Amino acid sequence: MENYYKIVETAVKAIDSKRGQDIEVIKVGDITVICDYFVFATATNNTQLKAIADEIEFKLSEQGIEPHHIEGEKSEWICLDYIGVVIHIFLEGQRNFYQIERLWEDGEKIDIDGLLIKE
Repeated sequence: MENYYKIVETAVKAIDSKRGQDIEVIKVGDITVICDYFVFATATNNTQLKAIADEIEFKLSEQGIEPHHIEGEKSEWICLDYIGVVIHIFLEGQRNFYQIERLWEDGEKIDIDGLLIKE
């Protein structure tokens, strides 16, 4: 599970570096077998959405970590599945419409302030 948190850290930093918004991390390993962590973020447009997903893939690939599956690469919601960590990058309208975080509100919300660059 510690390795999974390293994926979370790398993903959050990659999202932040591309100015992703409303980043949330929820630890769900105690309540589901789907994964241990969900990461959620919002992009302001399709170009940024793709750039965030590409940066996550690049940074994790540098560490020898490849995605198990990627969904939605040509849509308004990209999901990167790293087995123990599932990362959702949305355009704002999609995130507001689906509100996936609400499904996992029983999980533990992780404080990521220490991972974000202060402006």
